[in-house]
Amino acid sequence: MGVIEAIILGIIQGLTEFLPVSSSGHLEIGKVLLGVDVQESLSFTVAVHGATVLSTIVVFWKDIISLLQGIFKFRWNDETQFIAKIAVSMIPVGVVGVFFKDQVEAFFTGNLMVVGAMLMVTALLLSLTVFVKPRNERPIGFVDSLVIGIAQACAVMPGLSRSGSTIATGMLLGNNKSDVARFSFLMVLVPIIGANLLDIMDGSFSVASGEGLPVVAGFIAAFVSGYLACSWMIKLVKRGKLLWFAVYCAIVGSVAIVTSLIN
Repeated sequence: MGVIEAIILGIIQGLTEFLPVSSSGHLEIGKVLLGVDVQESLSFTVAVHGATVLSTIVVFWKDIISLLQGIFKFRWNDETQFIAKIAVSMIPVGVVGVFFKDQVEAFFTGNLMVVGAMLMVTALLLSLTVFVKPRNERPIGFVDSLVIGIAQACAVMPGLSRSGSTIATGMLLGNNKSDVARFSFLMVLVPIIGANLLDIMDGSFSVASGEGLPVVAGFIAAFVSGYLACSWMIKLVKRGKLLWFAVYCAIVGSVAIVTSLIN
């Protein structure tokens, strides 16, 4: 992988991690178009995911500090409850990560048919938020957290947007839009950090000679684009404007399916 390819894939990862269009699906499409070997790019994938985690921390640093301060008061306050809800939301993806890791990784082989089909599902979910609107918005509860967590666990499939699935699910449950955006972006920190640590521990992460510069370039590109996308997405969710993302996912998903059938 060259520096140019790394920058392109880094930008794709940074933008699509937060925009509801599936980062994993776009990375798979990008790898196919750029001719990047999927297995050899594992180290790069870990690096760009780490970059998006860092961009999330930068965007929400005030919220994170507030949550940490609330926890160390050792009271059942709003901050402690929020962390508890985050913990509940991580249960489904934790189960998938522990018991179905190999099965999930089997889908990340550049299969455009799978990516296309999951992008169509993402388009459907985003469309529902436009046409199915609960009468009253309410705070996120513990049951809501579990349901949103299940949506996140399903989104391990390439092409099924994590942010799109969790935000759409929260909105369809009738949760407050601002709360849903904040919850969706903060709930992903621990799973991504955990997945990266597992890859490092089992030896999947290693930068071969000559790959250092592309990985660094991809990391920087993913961080900058991720920061911009995260900030922008928060504003879009508050306004409830997700229809054009649904249209985009439907178009890209259709192209991926047709391309798969032709090839």
